[in-house]
Amino acid sequence: MNLTAVMVTVDCAEPRELAQWWATALGGEIAQDHGDFVIVSAQPLALGFQRVAEERRGKNRVHVDFAAAPGTAPAGEVERLVALGASVVGEHSIPGLTWTVLQDPAGNEFCVH
Repeated sequence: MNLTAVMVTVDCAEPRELAQWWATALGGEIAQDHGDFVIVSAQPLALGFQRVAEERRGKNRVHVDFAAAPGTAPAGEVERLVALGASVVGEHSIPGLTWTVLQDPAGNEFCVH
């Protein structure tokens, strides 16, 4: 394979504001700020936030899953993210895996397990 995933980009109305929220949530930093496109470095993945005119409609077609660090309870991370402004959408479980679906302050869904 000759491709490597390096960044997930999120369309949003306020890239600087949303990028700062994600930098805080992930312990990352703003790596580049081009006004309408802001990149957060949160190893091993970068997140890009791109200004678009359209409002979000319906459920995300793609989302990012985050795993709590070894020895860290996922529920504790969910609580921390909610305290920062995320909201819980739901909890799901299949044999061997339980995860929580959340939304960031702009309504973009992501999961924590």
